[in-house]
Amino acid sequence: MHVVISPNAFKHSLSGLEVANAIKAGLEESNIDATYFIFPVADGGEGMLEILVNHWQGTYRQVAVLDPLLRPITATFGLVNQGKTAVIELAQASGLKHLTSTEPDPLQASTYGTGQLVKAALDAGVQEILIGVGNSATVDGGTGLLQALGVQFYDEQDQQLPPGAASLRQLARIDLTELDSRLETCEITVVCDVDNPLLGPKGAAFVFGPQKGADEKAVVLLENALTNLAQIIQQQFNKQIAHLPHGGAAGGTAAGLAAILNAKLVPGTEYILQKTNFRELLNNADLLITAEGGLDEQTLAGKGPYGVAKLAKNLKIPVVALAGQMPVDLNLKDFHYFDAVFPIGTGPVPLTEAIAHTAVNLKRTACQVGKLLLLPVNTRKT
Repeated sequence: MHVVISPNAFKHSLSGLEVANAIKAGLEESNIDATYFIFPVADGGEGMLEILVNHWQGTYRQVAVLDPLLRPITATFGLVNQGKTAVIELAQASGLKHLTSTEPDPLQASTYGTGQLVKAALDAGVQEILIGVGNSATVDGGTGLLQALGVQFYDEQDQQLPPGAASLRQLARIDLTELDSRLETCEITVVCDVDNPLLGPKGAAFVFGPQKGADEKAVVLLENALTNLAQIIQQQFNKQIAHLPHGGAAGGTAAGLAAILNAKLVPGTEYILQKTNFRELLNNADLLITAEGGLDEQTLAGKGPYGVAKLAKNLKIPVVALAGQMPVDLNLKDFHYFDAVFPIGTGPVPLTEAIAHTAVNLKRTACQVGKLLLLPVNTRKT
């Protein structure tokens, strides 16, 4: 049996490679006779940088940048294609991982640090930039990123606005005079982990604001801020971004970059699987095992495990999914690309404890999957 192991990273716990290795260790412990091919998947969030740089045998660069609350940190981006293409993860500079449990504040959080990574890539002489925008701490419509590249945002008193979403409610004018001229000849692709629009009940504020620390009042303020940003962009540049597919990714960063930098927005999982020739890897597979920290309705919006499962099922390859957690009311009929789903938890424990034991739980569950595959089929006649 040839098994392809293609999981997502588990947030705040394990990288995609670590998840895959834990699953492989469990299968080996079951004594199943199999060969394995490990290929972590990403959807534009954490893991994309490692996957693409390793696949294309690129190099890494470290840069001093600012985190979502504008504190100094060091972030990493990749160079591939003989240094002509940069691979950037927004989460490296502007992700929730940089904030403690009490710090998330989407009204103030900024993508400025990601803009610094873009500037560093331009300094390296790249001609193309891929920006994966998952796992952000921000809902600023990408304005912080743009500020780092020279875009200036003004209120009605002609005062420059500070970074962060809160100030966008006062936005009256956008000035592109100082925008880095090197962007004119640099192709930018935004690799999106979701297909949500910028505004509305399925938009950046209402769907993702609460995940980033916004209460009900803050969600309304964020929606108003992004609405004003969209209106100003339409007035000045005659571009409509309110309902742009994928525009709500990373708190509207995708929409902002599409409007100001003419960035191309692409569905993350589909893009990454295509660029890494994942379909060819499945040609000789007998089983695909994928995994995700939280299997829920958002998985169906284009997350990595859904993408690999869909591709495998189209090739008539069975799919098993392991999940860190699942909602009690999850309707598994909607997950028809998965032949079987196994939660890895052992019981009601605090999230911190579950995260700490992720590798152990993955290995144990994968071992049980392997033992299940070893069970003989009962052929006795009645």
